[in-house]
Amino acid sequence: MQDSMKACVAEMVGTFALVFIGAGSICLNEYTGHGVGLLGIAVAHGLILSIAVSATAAVSGGHLNPAVTFGFLLTGKMDKNLAWRYAVSQLLGASVAGFFLRGIFSEHVWTGVALGTPDLAPDVTTGTGIFIEAILTFLLVFAVWGTAVDERAPKIGGFGIGLTIGADILMGGPLTGASMNPARTFGPAIASGHWSNHLVYWIGPLLGAGVAAFLYSNVLMKKK
Repeated sequence: MQDSMKACVAEMVGTFALVFIGAGSICLNEYTGHGVGLLGIAVAHGLILSIAVSATAAVSGGHLNPAVTFGFLLTGKMDKNLAWRYAVSQLLGASVAGFFLRGIFSEHVWTGVALGTPDLAPDVTTGTGIFIEAILTFLLVFAVWGTAVDERAPKIGGFGIGLTIGADILMGGPLTGASMNPARTFGPAIASGHWSNHLVYWIGPLLGAGVAAFLYSNVLMKKK
């Protein structure tokens, strides 16, 4: 199997894991009458992303997020064709996870939370939602570059990245769902048919990721 194909398989499996556990924890929160809570949902996302990034880093770099891949494309660390293959793999893995969750949970459970699809709180406008998602994704992608991309980074696997997504959810979860990842939104959305404010979860993360990647690559990265 060619290395690029192996990388795409790794991206698909890793993104599947993130969405299955992350969105699954939201469905479980509904199933248990809110017994999981915001902290439990944040921990579930943080732990699975830590493990999935660590497990796929050697094969694909552990992007598991089209926004992360976009940052690599923008800074010239990845060519356009491979970036597209990564993004398709991520969206495919997320979609399979969404449909699996739909098959696991009864309809009256998953419809209440749209299979864990992120959405804006009633008093959060589209512009504010994009702004929040951009900031949260900036922090996430900054952590990716600072703990995984930079050759000076501490050897902590994906745990710095997982901790960041957990912290972001604790702040932004009640406001936007704290997706930070177009695939994390797309997978449950396609399985549930819930497309409300969907563009927020593309525009915000891509903006935040682009700024973080550009800043780290051009200002903070050690020049060879």
